Parts: sequence; structure tokens; C-alpha cells
Amino acid sequence: MRMRAALLRQSGLPLPYARSRPLDIAEVELNPPGHGEVLVKIKAAGLCHSDLSVINGDRPRPTPMVVGHEASGIVEEVGEGVNDLAPGDHVVLVFVPSCGACIPCATGRPALCEPGAKANGAGTLLRGERRLSIACEPVNHHIGVSAFAEYAVVSRESCVKVTAPLPFEHSALFGCAVLTGVGAVVNTAKVPPGSSVAVVGLGGIGLCSVLGAVASGARQIIAVDLSDEKLEFARQLGATHTVNARSPKAAEEIRDLSGGGVDFFFEMAGAVPALELAYAGTARGGTTVTAGLPHPDRKLSIQAVSLVAEERTLKGSYIGTCVPRRDLPNFVAMFLGGRLPVDRLLTHTLSLDEINLGFDRLHDGSAIRQVVLFD
Repeated sequence: MRMRAALLRQSGLPLPYARSRPLDIAEVELNPPGHGEVLVKIKAAGLCHSDLSVINGDRPRPTPMVVGHEASGIVEEVGEGVNDLAPGDHVVLVFVPSCGACIPCATGRPALCEPGAKANGAGTLLRGERRLSIACEPVNHHIGVSAFAEYAVVSRESCVKVTAPLPFEHSALFGCAVLTGVGAVVNTAKVPPGSSVAVVGLGGIGLCSVLGAVASGARQIIAVDLSDEKLEFARQLGATHTVNARSPKAAEEIRDLSGGGVDFFFEMAGAVPALELAYAGTARGGTTVTAGLPHPDRKLSIQAVSLVAEERTLKGSYIGTCVPRRDLPNFVAMFLGGRLPVDRLLTHTLSLDEINLGFDRLHDGSAIRQVVLFD
């Protein structure tokens, strides 16, 4: 079939994107689903910093590529071998298609699936196929999803069925922002009730970490960002204190507020200075968790002896250390029960034709979560 999609032909074009238009809304050919694959009609797709990192070149990916990875939609057709989904099912798409057989998958860590990582890096689906093309030339998939399009063919492993009656613009957020932000708190760090927590980087993922900390019963939640507006919004979501990261004494302010540093500090900005601040604001014996994805060339320098002398922990968190088929329904249930009001993060809805403008908003920080809606 032919469909409209946001095609990235070249990374690194200059801002503003509304003028340089790195995402070309083009007619793209989509082949039917093969063995173990599913055709999904995309209903809503969120704009995430991981997409922006591909567009600006911080996260190198093969081009041309249909971008987008946070989405929800309706199953239109299933390929051979798919027996547990049917046309009409509502699904949330997940950007790590876990094979279930490699060592990480077999030990309960599907976020680290080795075949999934290899396929995502190559721009293919899990089994090595490409179903997208333009003018008879192959087009790459974005981490197994390619959601900025009217339809997507994805691996069955990229779908989580959702039976709860959620609007698509809300369910889409669970595929990345919620899994990554809340998951970092409840899975990676396992924050216990009564802990002190800080979060730097108050985009959609960082604010989901704030919500996760509230739901986990943290006694103190310090929100850190460059934007006073986002700091105020974090207070509305349950943060107990705020610190503007522009302050030259930001780390000192965090340590003063927390009595020597927080138990758990989450870096969600994707910038090395933010990670350095998070490490500096973590208490002796505390844990610093990062889900940010800076450019691969960027390096972190820390005082190595502090890891031992202060029994510090520095951890990475990818897709919130989640098992999506387990955690996504649980997070949806928390949302429906009023414990994760992720719908409050949605600041803009837009059409596919407005997507370059949306990424300008994401870059300048004037939006939290934006969602492209498809009819």
C-alpha cells in the first residue's frame, strides 16, 4: 500500500525545522506483514527526544528512515504465525522488539535483547526485513516502529495489546515516556517508600519519573530543570522542591535541601552536564540513574574513588528496565486508578504536516509531550 509518512533523508539540518524541514511528508510504499509481523493503523504518535536525537544527528541512524517510536493504533492485519492478535485489537508499540530467546531475554531483561538491538541499529525489523520503500529503494525502520506514518508493519514482539478504554493520544505515551520514566524509578532503581529523590530534565520522561516517585511514596522529590515553567509544573505533579539548573550552586542547593544529597537521582536530560550534576547531588551510598542518550562522542568524568569510598552506584536505564507485556498493563491500571496522571503531560496535538514545527517546540522546551493524531 501507499501511505503518507515523515521521511528523514538527512540528519543534522539547521534549526528551525519548520524552515529546513528535515522530515519530508512523502508517499511511501509499505509491503504487507510477513511471518511474525503485524500491520497497524497508527492512531497517535508522540514526539520524543529520542526522535529529535536522530533528526539532529546526536543518535546516528541509517537514512532514509521513517522516524517515530512512541505510538498506539489498531491492528489491521496479522502475518503468518501471529495467533494472539487479531484485526481490531488496540495496541501500544514498543521500541525494543525482544526475541525471548537470547541470554538477556531469557534472564528477564528484554530491554537488552541482543537481536533486537542489532535490528534497531540496522534499521530493520526483528527478523532482518524492511517493509518500507520509496521509488523502489528500501527505507529504514526507526527502532522497529516508524510511527510517524499512517500505517506501520512491525514485529509481533513490538506490540502490547491494550484492553483498557484509553484515548489513543494517552495510550501512545505508555510506549516510551511512561515505560522509560516510571520504569526507571520502579524497576531500575526500585525506589522504596520514604526515599529522597531528584530528577533533572523535566521533559515527558523526566516528569514521568516524578510521577513514578510520587507513586512509589518518596518523601522528598526535588525537580531540576532550566525552565521555571517546567519546575512549577513538576510541583503541580507532586515535586516537593525545585532547583533551577542554571544556578551555579545547583548541586549545593540540592545537597542542602536533602541533607547531604538524595538517595536516588535520575538524569533524564540526555546531557553530560546534567549527569554530572546528578552524580554531584547524590548522597553517599546513593544511586544515580541515567536514561539520557547524549551523542556517543560525549564522555563522563567522575571521581573514581567515590564509587568505592562512598559506596556509590551509577546505573543506566533503557526503556525503564521494563518487561513491556508485564509493566505496560500495570502502568495503565495505575493511570486508570489515578496514580499516574500521564494525560497531564500532553501539551499539544498536531497533524503529520505540522511535525517539523513540533520538533522546534521540543528543541526549545516549549512543549512537554506532543502527539500527532491520525484520522
